[in-house]
Amino acid sequence: MVLMETDTIECAIDNDEIHLNNNNNNNKFSSTKSQGGATVVISPATSVHELLECPVCTNSMYPPIHQCHNGHTLCSTCKTRVNNRCPTCRQELGDIRCLALEKVAESLELPCKFYNLGCPEIFPYYSKLKHESLCNFRPFSCPYAGSDCPVVGDNTFLVAHLRDDHKVDMHTGCTFNHRYVKSNPREVENATWMLTVFHCFGQYFCLHFEAFQLGMAPVYMAFLRFMGDEEDARNYTYSLEVGGSGRKLTWEGTPRSIRDSHRKVRDSHDGLIIQRNMALFFSGGERKELKLRVTGRIWKEQQNPDSGVCIPNLSV
Repeated sequence: MVLMETDTIECAIDNDEIHLNNNNNNNKFSSTKSQGGATVVISPATSVHELLECPVCTNSMYPPIHQCHNGHTLCSTCKTRVNNRCPTCRQELGDIRCLALEKVAESLELPCKFYNLGCPEIFPYYSKLKHESLCNFRPFSCPYAGSDCPVVGDNTFLVAHLRDDHKVDMHTGCTFNHRYVKSNPREVENATWMLTVFHCFGQYFCLHFEAFQLGMAPVYMAFLRFMGDEEDARNYTYSLEVGGSGRKLTWEGTPRSIRDSHRKVRDSHDGLIIQRNMALFFSGGERKELKLRVTGRIWKEQQNPDSGVCIPNLSV
């Protein structure tokens, strides 16, 4: 069993809010394309768009688009899944390309599929997928590391999800002072210990602390993730410190975006790593119980961390 004792959280931030642009989900996007002096309007709900939907996986089809002898189409990925048999008429598919439909696709411009989340961009059909894989408006995955949680959403939704469903501790402030206790530190498994969410500068940060095997050596690791994109994460810096018996270890770095999975951050060793023997030394006593105190703070990059002052973001 793991316990966490929380000391004072300093530099409380008042009146900080996260504001999201709420767009009407019923907005209809369209693009215009001039062909021979006439204007053609393309909408996601048009029959042309439906023609480009694979009947098996329902995703948009990209070249090569295959068809059977009766003209039924499907994407190249699903062609291998259906054992070369048309899912509509059960005829053998062969290697017939639907070149006409591929040409139609080249003429289309469509909105990003995250338009209802605020993305205003419109792209040629073949550029759409690449943009959507990197779109800043795409939802975030749940940052909870204790399980492979499938939940996705914006930050407001995920913060409520972490609090209500994962029972994560929530704190306001840009400094932290935690004490992690484990009765039998000799038992180290690849398991997450603790996740705490901090709200400061109008943003949310996830503090992870866990024990795992690094090769043959049992270690403890603490690191911070930013609930937002990598570009925004670079505006912040954090420090971590652990110590005891007149010694201390410190770490300073940039929080990683939650776009990077928890495992990716952990496996890159991008955080404060403490070997078990040193952690027990810091704990004092007879080294039979882990009592590790981790302190730290978060500041904006333009702020001098030696000033000890946390300047809140009061913009709304």
